[in-house]
Amino acid sequence: MAYQTFRQEYLQVPPVTRAYTTACVLTTAAVQLELITPFQLYFNPELIFKHFQIWRLITNYLFFGPVGFNFLFNMIFLYRYCRMLEEGSFRGRTADFVFMFLFGGLLMTLFGLFVNLVFLGQAFTIMLVYVWSRRNPYVRMNFFGLLIFQAPFLPWVLMGFSLLLGNSIIVDLLGIAVGHIYFFLEDVFPNQPGGGRLLRTPSVLKALFDTPEDDPNYNPLPEERPGGFAWGEGQRLGG
Repeated sequence: MAYQTFRQEYLQVPPVTRAYTTACVLTTAAVQLELITPFQLYFNPELIFKHFQIWRLITNYLFFGPVGFNFLFNMIFLYRYCRMLEEGSFRGRTADFVFMFLFGGLLMTLFGLFVNLVFLGQAFTIMLVYVWSRRNPYVRMNFFGLLIFQAPFLPWVLMGFSLLLGNSIIVDLLGIAVGHIYFFLEDVFPNQPGGGRLLRTPSVLKALFDTPEDDPNYNPLPEERPGGFAWGEGQRLGG
C-alpha cells in the first residue's frame, strides 16, 4: 500500500523535475555506497577536453555533497522551485523548460571555466530560484520566521544565509547571474522597444518533449506555497 502511494505521488511529479531530482538522489546514494567517488564526477576542464571525460559536464550538476543538512537544504529548494516553474510558467511547455536547462547549464559551464568551482548543482538551483522569484514578484516570503520579504529578494537572502554558514558566495552569484541573463533575454528584452526573442527552443526539442494534451489527472503543486517549510513559505499579497 505504501509503495503504491509513493509510486502514485512520484509519478505526479512533472517529468523534468522528476528526472533531475531522481538523478541527484541516485548519484548521492551511489557516492554514499562507495560505488563511485566525487573525484569521478567533478568539473575538470582538462579531464573533459583533453581526456574526453564528457560525462563530467553532466555529473557535476548531480552531486550536492554527502547526505546532511546542506544536501537536504539544496534538494528541498531544487525540488520545490524546479517543480513550481515546470507547473507554473512552463506548464505545457516542457521543451521550453528543457531548453532553459540546456541554456543555463551551457552558460554556467562556460563561466565555470573561469571560477574555481568543481560542482555546479547548487548554482543551478539558485538559477531556478531566481527565475521563479522574478516571475512571481508579488509572492510574500517568510524565511525561518525571521524575515518577511517579496519573492525577488529570495536569491539574495539565500546568498546571505550561505555566507552565514561559511560557504563561498561565488556559487550563489553565478546562479543569480545566469538566472538574470535568462530572465532578461526571455522576459524583459522581447518587451523592450526594438527588442525581440533571442532564445528560441529548437524544433527537435519541441518534437521530443511537447505533448498535445495535458493529463486530466495531473495535480500541480500550489504555487502559493513556494517553500513548503518555514524558510521558504509564502503567500500572495492580498490573498
